[in-house]
Amino acid sequence: MEKDKTTVYLIRHGECAGNKENRIRGCVDFPLNENGVRQAHALAEAMKDKHIDYIYTSPLSRATATAAILGETLGLSYEAREGFCNIHLGPWENRLKAELAVEEPEKWQTWLNQPEELVIEGGETLDQVRDRALAELNKVIEEHRGANIALIAHRGVLKPLMAGAIGVQRPSYWRLHVDTASYSVLTFDSLHGYCLMGLNFTEHLKGLPIIQEFD
Repeated sequence: MEKDKTTVYLIRHGECAGNKENRIRGCVDFPLNENGVRQAHALAEAMKDKHIDYIYTSPLSRATATAAILGETLGLSYEAREGFCNIHLGPWENRLKAELAVEEPEKWQTWLNQPEELVIEGGETLDQVRDRALAELNKVIEEHRGANIALIAHRGVLKPLMAGAIGVQRPSYWRLHVDTASYSVLTFDSLHGYCLMGLNFTEHLKGLPIIQEFD
């Protein structure tokens, strides 16, 4: 059974300006800021003893830059897959959260209380993100059964992905938390399916600022 067990390190990208300014990021291609680069290097050091075999990432630059730093440290290349791209949020993208809370209070309260029910014209729902990200992860695991895989993505992907993998009931989005440049550990085997072994490890970021987002 040990040979069948696949370990996935679910990594949130390092900090970007959208995090620091408290904006809705979505698919706006924010690059890592200086602190985000430092976070990514600290994350890479923490991954040195994890025996990573493959690196997959969202195609957005804050994720690919984190993947590149990790890959350089581990001597691995990375592959970007669209299934791990951040949630599309249409006209909300790049908007300040404080402004949206005033301009669209009903939808904002839905986001805070029943996020899976939020529907934005031109955007995705969290359920849609869950389904496409989990389908992509299933493909990766089938390609590399028994390997150790690093997956770099976004809060808006990793949280619904984890919830879908282990069957957390809705509303699930606010029941899981991942900081920038944190890692969580998800395993998969044929007998048990998915198991969340650890959530939001951040010890490697000691001394670096972490912006904790709860909205």
